Amino acid sequence: MKRARCRPVARRRGGMSGEQVLKAEAVLVGGVVLALLAWEWPSLRREMRIWRMSGGFRAGHRYP
Repeated sequence: MKRARCRPVARRRGGMSGEQVLKAEAVLVGGVVLALLAWEWPSLRREMRIWRMSGGFRAGHRYP
């Protein structure tokens, strides 16, 4: 009984592997998240200050 010959692996012609695509997507998503955080940072600081002045976790249900 003869064994089937394995075909040689086709070479990629300038294409990207799945791992490279996932890495590129992760870099893109990370960049978008960092840009959004940098854009919203001043308003987040302001909201935290207002939250602390109103009592934070200790305020309970005093403020809706």
